[in-house]
Amino acid sequence: MAILIIEDDPKTGDYLRKGLRESGYAVDLARTGTDGVHLAMQQVYDLILLDVMLPGIDGWEIIRRIREQRDLPVIFLSARDDVNDRIRGLRLGADDYLVKPFSFVELELRVRTILRRGLTRESDVFEVADLRLDVLRRKVTRDGVEIALTNKEFMLLHLLMKRQGEVLSRTQIASEVWDMNFDSDTNVVDVAVKRLRAKVDAPFGRKLISTIRSVGYSLSLDA
Repeated sequence: MAILIIEDDPKTGDYLRKGLRESGYAVDLARTGTDGVHLAMQQVYDLILLDVMLPGIDGWEIIRRIREQRDLPVIFLSARDDVNDRIRGLRLGADDYLVKPFSFVELELRVRTILRRGLTRESDVFEVADLRLDVLRRKVTRDGVEIALTNKEFMLLHLLMKRQGEVLSRTQIASEVWDMNFDSDTNVVDVAVKRLRAKVDAPFGRKLISTIRSVGYSLSLDA
């Protein structure tokens, strides 16, 4: 699970990043609103921890921009404890609002609860054009033809279909599928994508997996 922290206070940001990483999360930290918006729109995260008062762009504007393009959980972390601020944050689409100072244990429990809620809502079946992936049955078909995939190929396809239309970097893919940091000297991701294409794209007329040069890969109807 990947979490983005948008927090300008160095002590708070570093403390949260360290604690969440020790809890097993992949964590990025942005110290300005501008950097936070950029990361939120360019990378893939499962949850965002968002301060309200930020240099550049404040938290209110950030959540507005996020909600225009993406539906992902947001928890406000703010020293502003006025009830009107909490109401404003929730009305703008935040999933939770935690007032500073707070217990890290409480924050982590709230994060887990929200992420678990998202997993419960996640679909068991993904479809793009005539390509269909059934998570529970571990079954993939295209145009009605069943396709045999290795475990890693299945995980890779699941990731691409779950993030349909998004460009995923090799680093993101390596982290999600292999639970490893991407090494530019290795071609494990490229080899896996090539093998996957040979099974789900090559035998069929319409190509769904595209290469975004110098960036990564995407699965969409516009490949």
